[in-house]
Parts: sequence; structure tokens; C-alpha cells
Amino acid sequence: MENPPLVKKTLQKKRVGIFSRFGLKITTWARKRSPWLLHMNTGSCNGCDIEILAALTPRLDAERFGVKLVGSPRHADVLVCTGPVTLEMEEALIQTYQQMPHPKFVMVVGSCGATGGVFKNSYNVKNGVDQVIPVDIYVPGCPPKPEAIFMGIAQLIQKIENLGLIGEEKQESSSNTQEVETMETIA
Repeated sequence: MENPPLVKKTLQKKRVGIFSRFGLKITTWARKRSPWLLHMNTGSCNGCDIEILAALTPRLDAERFGVKLVGSPRHADVLVCTGPVTLEMEEALIQTYQQMPHPKFVMVVGSCGATGGVFKNSYNVKNGVDQVIPVDIYVPGCPPKPEAIFMGIAQLIQKIENLGLIGEEKQESSSNTQEVETMETIA
């Protein structure tokens, strides 16, 4: 529902106090320095789940960027989804997404989560995660390498850096979603 013109003018003229502006800057800084991930399997074969855990091991040292795996959607900044959305998991995915604080980001790992993969158009599958909730980053592969997942996290941190004070992107994003290039494409 759109705001009436009088409310729009009032909202445009309303200034954010110096403390509120400073608080928003600190919050944005903290989010880009320490994105907390919540992993949710929406019906996958667990191949991508193993690779996500491999990406968070000390070998790649994701904690140097502040990346931490949490168990509650109320503490998470990023929802990491694997697998196609089954009919049983659709409602749970929506509830989990709604429980996350704003701004929230969604990263889909694997081709099943992006398009439905081999389960596409099955009787109990809604296909990709983007059919249910908005997605910010796609990491393609079956399963993607830990390095590609880590690169997806790095691109997500870059996207968080581009956030303005109000939570809208500053510049250059014609599309809200990005696809991570696989290592074979880069090399």
C-alpha cells in the first residue's frame, strides 16, 4: 500500500538525528565485518551441506571475515539455503525468513536451490528458493566447491558494504541478484 502524498512529504522532510545516523553507520559496519549465517536445508541431497561446512572449516578460515554459523534466525544476517524447496519445507522457509532481522540476505548454494536441479517439476517440489523468498546471491554447482561458496560470501559482504543508511543499495545494481562465477570460469 502506497503512502498518501502528505505522508510522503513528511517522511522526506523528516531528518534523522546525528545519533540515529551514527547508530546506522555502526550497524552497517558491524554487518559487513561480521555476517552471521543460518544454514537451512530445504530438501537437498546433503552434498551442498557438506561443502558449506567444508567452507567454514579452518582451512579457508571464514572467521577472519567474521563469518559465523548460528542456530537461530533471530541472530542471523544471511540465510544460506540448499536444495529445492519441497512442499513440506515451504512454510518453514517462509517463517524462518520472516523471523530474521532487517536487512536480511539470502544466499542459495547449489543448482538444486537455484533452479530445482534434478528435482525440477517434481510433484512435491516448488523448484528454486526464489519461487518462495527473494534471493540475493546464487552459488552454482552440484555441489559447488568450498572456494566458490567462500567467494559467494565475499560477494555478499561486498553487497552489504554497498548498503546506504536506510538499507537501500547505493549504486550500480540493475538486478538484485548476483551469480557467483565458478572457479572453472575464472581460471
